[in-house]
Amino acid sequence: MIREARTENGWVRGIEAADPRITAFRGIPFAAPPVGENRWRAPQPCKDWEGVRDASRFAPVSMQNIPGLGDDIYCREWHVDPDIPMSEDCLYLNIWTGAGKENEKLPVLVWFFGGGLQCGYTAEMEFDGERLARRGIVVVSVNYRVNVFGFLAHPQLTSQQPDAPANFGSLDQQAGLRWVLRNIAAFGGDPENVTIAGQSAGGGSVLSQMTCPDNFGMFQKAVIMSAMIRSPYEEGGVGVPQPLWEAEENGQHFFGFLGVSCLEEARKLDAAFIRDKYAEYLRTFSGMCPPMCTALDDRFCVGDPMELFLAGKHADVAVMAGNTSDEFLNFIPADSEEELEERAKELFGEEADTFLAFPESRRRDERRGYAGVSGTECTIKGIFANEKGEHGERYYYRFDPDIPGWDQPGTFHSSDLWFFFETLAKCWRPFVGHHYDLARKMCTYWANFIKTGNPNGLDADGSALEEWRPYTKENPCGMAFESAGPRALDGEETAFASFLTDRIIRSMERGKVWQDG
Repeated sequence: MIREARTENGWVRGIEAADPRITAFRGIPFAAPPVGENRWRAPQPCKDWEGVRDASRFAPVSMQNIPGLGDDIYCREWHVDPDIPMSEDCLYLNIWTGAGKENEKLPVLVWFFGGGLQCGYTAEMEFDGERLARRGIVVVSVNYRVNVFGFLAHPQLTSQQPDAPANFGSLDQQAGLRWVLRNIAAFGGDPENVTIAGQSAGGGSVLSQMTCPDNFGMFQKAVIMSAMIRSPYEEGGVGVPQPLWEAEENGQHFFGFLGVSCLEEARKLDAAFIRDKYAEYLRTFSGMCPPMCTALDDRFCVGDPMELFLAGKHADVAVMAGNTSDEFLNFIPADSEEELEERAKELFGEEADTFLAFPESRRRDERRGYAGVSGTECTIKGIFANEKGEHGERYYYRFDPDIPGWDQPGTFHSSDLWFFFETLAKCWRPFVGHHYDLARKMCTYWANFIKTGNPNGLDADGSALEEWRPYTKENPCGMAFESAGPRALDGEETAFASFLTDRIIRSMERGKVWQDG
């Protein structure tokens, strides 16, 4: 087993995982600490070290609100440790490998965590890469700066560092990916067989990396989980990057809230003070000043990543994407059918009668309104069916099993992570046999895709997995992950869903913001 490896900056020593055939390397630096003058700069080169660096523990998480202090579902699920080490010095990555020697050329997964670009960390227990590593994958999870530390924009930044004025968290991810290409062979990985993957904001990060021209050719496959989010009932949506000038105005307002007049003063402030003031800032100006996220800087981010995807302006790679059945459902808020009809006329104009003729439009949820639909599912399928140009295969999935627990959560946003990583045993929920069977198969589909760009293959007992066919406009196929197991989807689109999908796509095509050339 590879227990020690030489990186470009020095030797690291890992530790055997629960399965001693797997080595876990944790807390490997891939860039210089982003502190002092490096705060709000693109990641800088890491310094060399002498001797063998211990890589047995995770490095501190990036600056964010202290996890584990609330009683929400995510504090119950995995943000459970308020005492987890936290530091602005956070640019480290982790590797799980089952390689016995350097030249094995195993396929590589590079994972970006979610958390709305405001929180999250690689040490979350559901992201344990051991089960994937047992399937012959080298798993890498990359930490990155979040919230104000990762996504501040300010006119001084734009003038002083025009080549990297914003999106520092995204640049951290990019730097981690580049480190992998330069170093992963030492851990038995193949730098020419790389998949980037992420969920929620991590999936949005995959979209951002896919549509950054500087990254074309750096990876061969992509997995986008619960991140292609648009609604058929309103314009815009989650993940639309903010114009740089608006992000700069937000940064200026925040500096005023901090009590500083310039970038130099802000770089001297204590990191915990900035973190706490940012949380206070968002509370104070809720609805007026948005959280700091991706900005259109025309350097890393050259347009809305989903619109770029639809236009075929992205890395030419195979893509797997999907959603959970209960997340981000969209409704038309109305208390009666009369109000529904009025809202439909406002939303759909000349197409209102067509919309109202669908029986599904009259279906009402007592709490949320009429015409419930998964805009995320519609968006993924719409982009897959309508994207321009030649491209690799597209695989769609829907996660829809029972999720046990006293809170009766349904297939809540992020619940599929336990299954794709096959880490159910770490969860408090009373999962039973069929959940473990489903997780084993989901993890195997994922490993197959990471290896070859095709999720199909054999289960652990040697039997063939249910065939997962690519999604195309002519053959809208996919895979449903249900309590009884994987079930192939083949042409199950309804006329109602197709109508709303078409609306989402037309809305995206009207909102083009990318730059040609």
